Formats: sequence, structure tokens, C-alpha cells
Amino acid sequence: MSVTPCGFLRTPEKGLTRLRVGDAFDLDALRTMRGVELDWPDQRVPLDDVTRMAAAGIPITTERAPGWVPGELAALLADRRWLAHEPDGSLRCVADLRREEHSVRLRRLAHRTSGTPLVSVVMSTMRPHLVPFALGQLARQRGVQVEVLLGLHGIAFEQVRQAVEDCPLPVEWFEADRGVPFGEVLNKAAAPASGDYLAKWDDDDWYGPDHLADLIMAGTYSGADVVGTTGEFFYLEPLETTIRRTTFASGADYRSEVFDDHVAGGTILLKRGTFQEVGGFPAVPRAVDLGFLKAARAAGATVYRTHGLGYVLRRGLSGAHTWQLPLAHFVKVAANQWRGFRPSLLMEAA
Repeated sequence: MSVTPCGFLRTPEKGLTRLRVGDAFDLDALRTMRGVELDWPDQRVPLDDVTRMAAAGIPITTERAPGWVPGELAALLADRRWLAHEPDGSLRCVADLRREEHSVRLRRLAHRTSGTPLVSVVMSTMRPHLVPFALGQLARQRGVQVEVLLGLHGIAFEQVRQAVEDCPLPVEWFEADRGVPFGEVLNKAAAPASGDYLAKWDDDDWYGPDHLADLIMAGTYSGADVVGTTGEFFYLEPLETTIRRTTFASGADYRSEVFDDHVAGGTILLKRGTFQEVGGFPAVPRAVDLGFLKAARAAGATVYRTHGLGYVLRRGLSGAHTWQLPLAHFVKVAANQWRGFRPSLLMEAA
């Protein structure tokens, strides 16, 4: 499908507009709207235009869909809960977020593909207590098959044996000494990968059940070689606070659905052959993700950043992370801020 959500506006410029299904419309003009209220003709008409709008990421809705509209689409169009939230400029406002969640659900319908690709998920960990958490999230991924490639970085398999045996997915593991560079551990863990795609996974972050499927969808409609999400939701554990970041500290826009140089490191996904052509991860102890993306771009790969609603980064004290920034930095750049763990609804968090 040639229509994509590339260029999606997180904050719309205009309000709702009405459109009769079957009438001509300007797709670019509709992209600037908060959403489109659909009116229906008396007779049955093709749904191609409705599908085009959904594929473009335009939030579309109706009070009631005719009986000839497929059930899943009809239910989604008639789900108007996102409209209950009006922008009010506050740090807790969720109007734009609810709107984008509705848009993503529509995209999934419009860009649905057949088959369930195999994804080789590479994860390195120094923290055995987080392995059950990480494997549990991998086990709930849907729309894909998953094999787990686990690099045990300075820990023994016996420390995670129970979690691995309890996991319903195939898991291959590799033990490395604590002194082996992080990137080298990832590469050795990735060596037996057999999937159509290879994805990087962080042991301490939260992932929605459609995370991998959404990345593959974005790679398909964008044609990009490397895809990932925005790093926009953070749970600041010591502060028991969730923030949503939509701009860099410099003020630059951190948009989704764009070709860009950067994606969140814990969300990198690409075809396995492309990973091998790039040469794998740089064998360094830190900044592995940045180094990999730089090498991929140098090799001619394109990088696409899709929505970040199915991903939450966990931030403790800075010394616990390879990416070291103080908690105050994240509070400073927060476009939204909530007490407690408040991810997007697409996370389907308990």
C-alpha cells in the first residue's frame, strides 16, 4: 500500500472535520485535522478511501458504522473514547496521546499482512533478577514468532535457569565474562540467529505486546533498512513518575513516523541479512546502539522511527545505565508527567 503514516502530526493543527464516505478529499489536508467524522451514504460503497485514511494514520471515527462494514473496523471506528479528552495544555493532558493510540490501531488494520515472521531477539544482561521480567514480555509478543538469544554478561546460567525453563519460547544462551565488551556479547549471542529479522531488547524496559509486529509493519510500509521507536516514555523509578518526552533538551522535535538518524537503542530491528552486512554491533563497552546506527548509515542503510507508544524506558539512578543522564534531565524535557507508572494504553499493562 503506497499510503503511509509518514509525517504524522502528534499535535493537530485543526479540529474535527466531517466527510461523507465516497466523496473526494485531500489526504494532506486531512493529516492536519484532529480527526475525521465519517458520514455514510444510504447504499453500500467501497471502503478503499476509509482504508487509505487509516493507512495514513488519520484518526477516523463514526457514531455507528453500517452493517456492511467489517466487524473489527466497525468496532474501532465506533470507539470514540479518545474524543472524550480535550487538549488543555496541562502536563497531565492525554488528548494527543489518546488520539495517537487510535491512529495506531487504525494503521494496524490498514497495513495488516499475512504470515508470522520469525524474529531473533538479542538481549544481553548482567542482572539475573530481570531475566524473568524480560522473558515474560517477550512471551506475550503477538503477530510474530520469537526466538531468544541471551547473552549472560558476567552471570552464570544457573542464576537464570528457572526463568529460561519456564519461558515458552526457544532460548539459546551464551556466557561471557564481565570484562567482555557489551557489543561483543551481543554479537556472540546473535551468532546463531535464524530469524527473518533481528531485534535488540533491553532487559529492564517495558514493551507492549505488539512492539515487534509494529516495527515490522513500519519497516514494510516505509521500506527502511533499520526501524525503531521514539524513546518517549520513561518511568523514573526513584521518583515513581512517568514522563513523556516529545522534544530534545535543545528544543528539536522528537517526532515519530520519520526517516531520521536515531531510534531508541532497545528497539532496533532489521533484517538478519542487513545486520550481517553492517558487521554487527561495535565491540565496545558503551554507546553500542549509537555506534551500530552510525555504521548502518555509513553502509547506506536508511533508518525509520515509528511511534513510541509500545515502549517505556526504565530509569534508575544514572550509574545503573550505560546511557548516563541524571533524572533531572528527563523531568526537564517532559511534555507530560504523571505520578506512578502511566504508559500508553497500547502497552496493555497490568
